[in-house]
Amino acid sequence: MKEILKVDIGKYWKTIVDTLQDGLMVIDVQGNILAANPAAEKLTGYAADELVGSNCRTLNCTGCELYARGPGKDWCGLFEKGEVRAKKCLITKKNLKAAHVLKNASVLYDADGEMIGSVETLTDISELIQQQQEIESLRKSCHLDEGFHGMLGESPAMQQVFELIENVAQTEAPVLIYGQSGTGKELVARAIHDTSLRADKPFIKVNCAALNENLLESELFGHEKGAYTGADRTRIGRFEAAHGGTIFLDEIGDIPLTTQVKLLRVLEEKEIERVGDHRPISVDVRIISATNKNLDDLVARELFREDLLFRINVFPLNCPSLARRTEDIPIIVQNFIEQNGDRGKMTILGLTAEAMEAIFAYDWPGNVRELRNAIEYAFVLCPGGYIEREHLPPKVNGVAQKAPAGPRNRAGAWKNERENLLKVLRQANGNQSKAAKLMGVSRVTIWKRIKKYGINLNSDLRE
Repeated sequence: MKEILKVDIGKYWKTIVDTLQDGLMVIDVQGNILAANPAAEKLTGYAADELVGSNCRTLNCTGCELYARGPGKDWCGLFEKGEVRAKKCLITKKNLKAAHVLKNASVLYDADGEMIGSVETLTDISELIQQQQEIESLRKSCHLDEGFHGMLGESPAMQQVFELIENVAQTEAPVLIYGQSGTGKELVARAIHDTSLRADKPFIKVNCAALNENLLESELFGHEKGAYTGADRTRIGRFEAAHGGTIFLDEIGDIPLTTQVKLLRVLEEKEIERVGDHRPISVDVRIISATNKNLDDLVARELFREDLLFRINVFPLNCPSLARRTEDIPIIVQNFIEQNGDRGKMTILGLTAEAMEAIFAYDWPGNVRELRNAIEYAFVLCPGGYIEREHLPPKVNGVAQKAPAGPRNRAGAWKNERENLLKVLRQANGNQSKAAKLMGVSRVTIWKRIKKYGINLNSDLRE
């Protein structure tokens, strides 16, 4: 019986492979797909004749560790490690939509022990991920005013960012966050960590632009006692501190070339060496990087290593500037007003129409950070009630700075504020959502003010 099976199994091998529910592909050392089963066709959306002969990079798998673009086996980390086990990844299907997969792969050798390619299986876990996301979305819907992990935005640009965060958080892929200063790159990095399987482990951030070369290496990798003048004790670095969790390398474009070499080694070998010591220390860390620079330009100028860029840029994510999502400005402004109001004694209700016009007219080169500073500035000048155009920073209001207004009669201010709200509510025919849009605040804020001033929507709105 055993002999029969040995003889006949080859005849049925194709049937066995074609019956598998997991996608299966055979790939040569150049990354060319040699074979694909029907499950792979169904998962990717490509027909077998479209897959066979094409390069595996067509799928843009986030689980791939790419070293270079050249030929041979040195371009892919699989051929160095020998295998990949149960790795959560994203692939791009023929219709350009993403699919969540669980990836397993092993290197293939010929009879002489020569590496000839690899075999990969892809298990579709999109439905499972979708269920998890629906649960998370339901959880967040109960706390709408809190935003998405500290980020506010209803614009399409920000909704796309939130979706990408949820997708990539379920993988181990290195993420490179692009964005201008003040767009919230650190918040995005934190959100990825908090949504990932490493959420209960450390999140360690490093500002690479704030440290010189020697200090940066010591901060990243630690140092031994006596490694340099002033090193009076052994100290662990940020990578060791982040073991099991995530390290966030902000402004990675400012890292010196010598440090880039050592960082590349960490990514390749999962090991660090403290300054003044040559003993390798294993670290399990997910790397998220951020930059406001054009790294491709730095590579062309030989200021940034191309192989390092390949390693950190597996999943690029762009933070939109405030100018690209102006529709989010009212809710961001109201959030800053409420934050500042909680810290002070004065009552600021919102912005006048003229002040909001000035805010919309300004281009905000410093993005959300500059907007927050502008609201804090206005809190210093505004004695209460509504922030007027003159209370905003001179470069925002477009006029010369004026002396702050003198103290107001609080009773008179209360009356004026109530009348202003009634005027807007009448204009909106009592519709609180419409009134909120007219005043540039949230509907919740309108509701709170109605309660505060004791406004009866049935009787007080009559002229």
